[in-house]
Amino acid sequence: MDYEAEKINPYNDTESKTGQVRQMFDSIAPAYDFMNRAMTMGIDKWWRRQAVRMLGKYAPTRILDVATGTGDLAIKLSKELHPAGGIVGIDLSQAMLDVAVQKVRKAGLQDDIKFEVGDCLALGFPDAAFDAVTVAYGVRNFEHLEKGYAEMYRVLRPGGVLCVVELSTPVNPVAKFFYDIYTRTLVPAAGRMVSHDRRAYSYLPESIAAVPQGDEMCAIMRRVGFADCMFRRMTFGTCTIYMGQKA
Repeated sequence: MDYEAEKINPYNDTESKTGQVRQMFDSIAPAYDFMNRAMTMGIDKWWRRQAVRMLGKYAPTRILDVATGTGDLAIKLSKELHPAGGIVGIDLSQAMLDVAVQKVRKAGLQDDIKFEVGDCLALGFPDAAFDAVTVAYGVRNFEHLEKGYAEMYRVLRPGGVLCVVELSTPVNPVAKFFYDIYTRTLVPAAGRMVSHDRRAYSYLPESIAAVPQGDEMCAIMRRVGFADCMFRRMTFGTCTIYMGQKA
């Protein structure tokens, strides 16, 4: 099945979305953390904290963090859950991982968190290799949603859990009105000034609007095999946390 989010590309309609996403994050890596804090007014930290708390009850011992970016979620997982088997973070962008490595060294977690370049559509890990898979703000960038979810399902052990944190669109019409103004005008303008990538922060609201949300996202998870799928909307629906378990 095709999804609208798969057709939203950072730059053009001729090259693969995966290649364009890699190029985009390589371009904005130096400004990424600053823009995240500024755009969400720091609330993104709270969203990650809630996701880690929801995942904590499963006590995972080995975790894969997909689309790890600059490593914020991987670091939070390590500090809060202390998984005995460690954490592996993968990302398309080497520039983002370079920032992540520096942050992990500063936190003294280099023995607990390892990073490598990797594609969510073809994970380089054996079946049932992890107790938990996480992905924060990355699903909307998947070139093929179901294939990405199927790969994450494959590398989970039976009983393993998936936790997805993704930006979303408020359901309340009043909240949505102000959200649309903010994301479609102020965010792209600020992004162009700070990151010097004219398209990256215009792509952001377009991809959020197009990505499946709520019940539709859970339906995709169930389609590839996940059970007990649920979602929790955060901060007027601007972020949603999804959970699913491998039977």
